[in-house]
Parts: sequence; structure tokens; C-alpha cells
Amino acid sequence: MSLLSSSLYFFAGFSIAFIFPRISGVFVTRGKGFNLNFPPHPEPIPLSPHLTQRVLHMRMFYWLGLIVSLVPFGFGFLSVKWGNVPFGFGLWLSSGWFILSRLQTFIGGPKPPWTLDMAQRLQIISNQRESNSRCCQFSSPEWLLSGIYCSVCKKKLDDMSRPDLGRKRSDGFFMGILRLIASDGNPIFVSEGKNFEVEYNESE
Repeated sequence: MSLLSSSLYFFAGFSIAFIFPRISGVFVTRGKGFNLNFPPHPEPIPLSPHLTQRVLHMRMFYWLGLIVSLVPFGFGFLSVKWGNVPFGFGLWLSSGWFILSRLQTFIGGPKPPWTLDMAQRLQIISNQRESNSRCCQFSSPEWLLSGIYCSVCKKKLDDMSRPDLGRKRSDGFFMGILRLIASDGNPIFVSEGKNFEVEYNESE
């Protein structure tokens, strides 16, 4: 087997194992049927049960990728032992790195982009619209890149930055996919307490 063919087999295995566990979060959620209750990207998203559910779905897809990655990891091991070694090594290396990147969360690494705490905070803020502690009489909270704001009184209700939420991105399919892979769904904007007039007109 020549060096060129070995490199191509390795790259093919690496690419397959790289894409395979990310299919659900990067591709499946972009469909029109999954986003009927959300405005197009990058517009702010009003808080609602649909948004809370979407965060939980993205969290599920995030951890589902860990389980799915075991498939190319296992095939890679088998291929290295009994099949095409470069192809199997590409599968094994890429999926192994993916598994380690997910498991590092449990030893003090960065948290996932979507968490149960995030969904609970969204629901609490949404429920406050009907309480005496609401920001204004016609409170209408929505999630921008740098936090949650009321679209009526412009008050900042929470500093929680917005991660990717599975909408079809406005920057095109290929550029959108590249940005998602680079960020792994994490927010691209971190709130630094700027004035609302600057933040409210942001776009991704």
C-alpha cells in the first residue's frame, strides 16, 4: 500500500468518525420541521416552552454523540486489528479524541453548551412574566447573543449567553457548519456588561 493511498484511507476514516457523532446536532436540527416555532437565525428568540424544550433536545444530542462515537471507535479498533490499518486508525483516533473531549467535562473541564441548569433558568425567567416581580407590565423576554432582555422595557434579565440552538444559520451551509464545528455549539459572544443599546442590535 503506497503512502498516498494510506493517507487517503486515514483521512477517510478520520472524517467519517469526526462527522458521525455530530450528525444529530449539526444536521438534523437544521430542518424546517424542527424550527417552526423559532424566528430565523440570527434574530432573538422569545422565551417559551418551545425554547426550553429545544435546549433540552440540544443537551440530549450533545450526550448522544458520546454514545454514537463508540460505533466508529469499535470499528476502528477492529479494522486496525483485522482490516485496513490506516482507515481503522483514522476512525479510532478521531472518535477517541471526541470521547475524551466529552468526558473531560466530568474532571473539571468546560461545561457543555446546553445544560439542565440553562433550561431551568429559561423557564424561571419565562414564568416571571406572570408574577409580581416581572420587569414591566407587558414583559416580553427574548434571548439575544449576550443575554436575555425584555423587548418592551429593554431591561437585561439574565447574563446567560446564547449558544447555538439548531436553527438554519444565516451565514450559509458550509460556513455555518465550519463555525459550529469550531465552536462545538458554544456561545460566540460573552457578555461583558455593555450597554443594552449596543448589545440589542447584535447579530452572529
